[in-house]
Amino acid sequence: MSYSKLSEIVEVSKAQEIPFWEVVLQEDMRERNVTKEESMKMMRSMYEAMQQADKNYNPKLKSASGLAGGDGAKLEKFRMNENRLVGDFLAQVMEKAVKMGESNACMRRIVAMPTAGSCGVIPAVLLTYQEQKNVPDERIVEALYVAGGIGEVIAASASISGAEGGCQAEIGSASAMAAGAVAFLEAGNNEEIVHAAAFALKNMLGLTCDPVAGLVEVPCIKRNISGAVNAVISSQLALSGVRSAIEPDEVIASMKRIGKLIPACLRETGQDGLAATESAKKVEERMRQDF
Repeated sequence: MSYSKLSEIVEVSKAQEIPFWEVVLQEDMRERNVTKEESMKMMRSMYEAMQQADKNYNPKLKSASGLAGGDGAKLEKFRMNENRLVGDFLAQVMEKAVKMGESNACMRRIVAMPTAGSCGVIPAVLLTYQEQKNVPDERIVEALYVAGGIGEVIAASASISGAEGGCQAEIGSASAMAAGAVAFLEAGNNEEIVHAAAFALKNMLGLTCDPVAGLVEVPCIKRNISGAVNAVISSQLALSGVRSAIEPDEVIASMKRIGKLIPACLRETGQDGLAATESAKKVEERMRQDF
């Protein structure tokens, strides 16, 4: 995508008097040399894949390591419990985020948006929104263009790779994308969309990538919950009229600088952080014995 700043998308949106999502759509048409119908068909197919991944979640499956599987069903049961502190919307977001992450760990079909390790954030938020707000698929597809545009800018100006920028680049990026999408779905204007993304990303700055045994399971799957819930509350902040004191594009630039400052031992190498704990070492030893 030719846009490297959120402000550029906002400027085009204003100049052409078209919504944020349509600016991203037009850029996809230009970049891939496809028609509007072809672009939207592709985006619709990705959302359908998210829907199917959620529908096909199997609580009986366990990942090869034994670290992942079944927690999504526990959260589903928890959601039915009236004695919980979070509302039904966030409880369902939590449930779906873990289900998607566990499906990824169990080698099921998921949508890496923007990465496999953060695959639960956007589906958890958008699937829950559609189910609880009863909006048509077309509206969610538009929101996916909003999310995609935000993700493209982050990828161009910073990074969406845990190995390059830490988990802030994966869960953080996904959270920012989802936050902007929710702000759009709630009739937010362009300013609210980009500030929602900024809030979400600010809350994730400095997040390390320290996977246990080198697998996208611990702490990755549960971090999807944090990213998804963070997206929702960030959208609410922006929609309430609160604004980020740091401009959204400057937040993204900060993430890039911070990513370079995070030592290599905390960027998907498994050398430190949670990956260096005694619990993690026991997992690695058990896996060596099993395989």
